[in-house]
Amino acid sequence: MNMHSKTDLRELSYAEAIREAMDLAMASDERVILMGEDIGVYGGAFGVTGDLVEKYGTDRVMDTPISELGGAGVAVGAAMTGLRPIFEFQFSDFATLGMEQIVNQAAKIRYMLGGAVSVPVVMRFPSGSGTGAAAQHSQSLEAWTAHVPGLKVVQPATPEDAKGLLLAALEDPDPVMIYEHKLLYKMKAHVPEGYYTTPIGKAAVMREGKDLTIVATSIMVHKALDAAAKLAEDGIDAEVIDLRTIRPMDRDTVLASVRKTGRLICVYEAVKTLGVGAEVSAMVAESDAFDYLDAPIIRLGGAECPIPYNPELEKAVVPQVPDILEAARNLAKGRV
Repeated sequence: MNMHSKTDLRELSYAEAIREAMDLAMASDERVILMGEDIGVYGGAFGVTGDLVEKYGTDRVMDTPISELGGAGVAVGAAMTGLRPIFEFQFSDFATLGMEQIVNQAAKIRYMLGGAVSVPVVMRFPSGSGTGAAAQHSQSLEAWTAHVPGLKVVQPATPEDAKGLLLAALEDPDPVMIYEHKLLYKMKAHVPEGYYTTPIGKAAVMREGKDLTIVATSIMVHKALDAAAKLAEDGIDAEVIDLRTIRPMDRDTVLASVRKTGRLICVYEAVKTLGVGAEVSAMVAESDAFDYLDAPIIRLGGAECPIPYNPELEKAVVPQVPDILEAARNLAKGRV
């Protein structure tokens, strides 16, 4: 990532950082357009696009009909003609209606046309639980798209990375899927001014430690950091890695950490089975870092059920700080 001085920093919310990235991109490149349901006058279901329609007009900030398949198809076609569309799904769950365009078109066109055409489309997915939106509006489906060759998949955990990864995605010649956790939209942090990019495919070591490694994604990065602070009071020194990108995954950073600590926990909100943690675990098991493990790998993922509407049940089906603490203490003490 580009370096900035402290004087360059201002406090922005995660949503404001995304809007600033889109504003910067649109101001500097007329090929950048925004598309999605209710992103214009309404400003987006979560207020992320805000008043950009007033600044750039309806030719560049386009409300699409309630047809995810149709909207995604227009975005893919626009990208093929040389535009740089950013398509927002109102909820990540609704991408299920547009999977034909994402999986069979966007991801395949460069390959099928022998590299003659690229598809520089960015798709944004408000995802995750915690808002009481029930089973059809609360899923974490990033592993679905990460399974598909031809797509890049990122999960920004901080306002700074939400801005930097979006700008990097707009520079990329291939489709980039950005999963934004809905509970992060109001999170505030210092964000550099101006244009910068956060490299796609590079994880961040958020906290250094020597006793165990916690690899986390999205909102779970913050829960892992909270847990690590409490673990430190017990004399357990946890290293926390924010994957940031799940395809392509930063193999080197993860393996280096595991070689150092000898213990690994993977924490992610999506359903545990066949999730990001399974890929991280396999990556370690298939490398020399496996020889450094002093205990089995632990995966902490979502429960094998839809997200409940009831707020207490909703919390219960995804990992929380106490779950990370229990797993880490057991792992550090050899009770796995």
